[in-house]
Amino acid sequence: MLLHIVARGRIGRSAEAELVERYLKRIVWPTRVTELPDTGGKMPDRGTGTRVIMLDETGENLPSRVLAERLGRWRDDGVRETRFLIGAADGFDDAQRRDADMLLSFGRATWPHMMARAMLAEQLWRATAILANHPYHREG
Repeated sequence: MLLHIVARGRIGRSAEAELVERYLKRIVWPTRVTELPDTGGKMPDRGTGTRVIMLDETGENLPSRVLAERLGRWRDDGVRETRFLIGAADGFDDAQRRDADMLLSFGRATWPHMMARAMLAEQLWRATAILANHPYHREG
């Protein structure tokens, strides 16, 4: 299953970009990052078998293991792509939220978009590590 991050804004050459690259390189599943300008730009077509997870402050605040289980279930059910959307500074409107399969939150704090992208990349690495029984994830 493809893990596809579609993010508004350019990350450029930054510490956050290095973190995103570091975590995505560790993932054995196929990954892709698509950057769109803050406004406009064409969202990649949503093919059949695509789940859309929107990062949004109103979303579910899931433990890493639960996110991993959900991704594993979708993979096992034949989902071809899980697309993670990171919006611009103003986030998403209600119509966009309704079109998502899931809203995901990294807590109620406001995070810079570039930091949210790095946090998402780490959570995707963690989720795939959990599913592979890799020792990276430890629960107390």
